[in-house]
Amino acid sequence: MSKQKRNNQDVRLMQRRIDEGILLAQRRLLDRGLHDNLSFIICQGGHVRDVPAQDIRKF
Repeated sequence: MSKQKRNNQDVRLMQRRIDEGILLAQRRLLDRGLHDNLSFIICQGGHVRDVPAQDIRKF
């Protein structure tokens, strides 16, 4: 296997692990919000909104 191909595989693997870590952190944050009945301040479409944790569906 060439060094370039190996480096590309390493980069893809590292990016996948980073993405999985981000999703896990988001999931844990949402779980904490649901448990403690919290809301989150988000910027969506240029508008700042206060969204209750139970209204968040995308993860």
